[in-house]
Amino acid sequence: MSAARIEERITEVTSLDDPRLGDYRNLREADLAVRREAFIAESEVVLRVLLHRGRFTVRSIFLAASRLPKLATLLLTIDPEVPIYVGCQELLNQVVGFRIHRGILAAGQRSPMPTAAQLCGQLGPGPRRLVLLEGLTNHDNVGGVFRNAAAFGADGVLYDSTTCDPLYRKAIRVSVGAALFVPFARCVTSHEAIEAARAVGFEILALTPRPEADALAEIGTTWAAAERVALLVGSEGPGLASPTLATADRAVRIAMAAGFDSLNVATASGIALHALRTAQWASQASPG
Repeated sequence: MSAARIEERITEVTSLDDPRLGDYRNLREADLAVRREAFIAESEVVLRVLLHRGRFTVRSIFLAASRLPKLATLLLTIDPEVPIYVGCQELLNQVVGFRIHRGILAAGQRSPMPTAAQLCGQLGPGPRRLVLLEGLTNHDNVGGVFRNAAAFGADGVLYDSTTCDPLYRKAIRVSVGAALFVPFARCVTSHEAIEAARAVGFEILALTPRPEADALAEIGTTWAAAERVALLVGSEGPGLASPTLATADRAVRIAMAAGFDSLNVATASGIALHALRTAQWASQASPG
């Protein structure tokens, strides 16, 4: 029965030049140009997040025919107004400009983004955590940070204009869809992000490998479990700019083995967010 019903929902495409596939054409270029205010979600896991947890409207879905049987039940839950295009794997590869191994794509509609001040102002009472990004130019790292933010309960991400777009296809995929539901706002500079967070009571915790910074494990449960903490991270190479680091309330480092002080920025953010989360739990469990 489901197979018969899904056949009524899909549109078979056979032409490389089909105008209905415009959102998916030459994705290497389209992702960077942000054409037509769309973004592309890739893989089954990300598609499920987009449909059931994401905050964005789905414009269309484009699948390799071989993926249809497995996804039939899921596709039947989609708004009937959303077109579902199905073609052979080779056609899909030719349209996007490279091989899409998973054979599953969806186009989402970008929506107006809140300002940093608006995002921070909408946070309710109680313990809150933010992540502030400066100069993260690698899409994998941005996606990894968003995945960590979701895993450890961060309330949002603020990023500067030199940081990659969280809705770039690869960043969404690496985030396992977290970029589709973790709130975020773009700032011109990291200073703008810091000021927006500080204006609503956040303490700024800067993550750096500099030896003079306090060890993350030693900053104390009381401070780490403060009501509002924003974790500030920079790029893997130069790290946070010195003026940015100077504006933080406290600089912390992750203690490592002697002679080595380098971690992938996404990994480092995960360790720090976990430490903050653990401190919060410990504070809540303490009597009095």
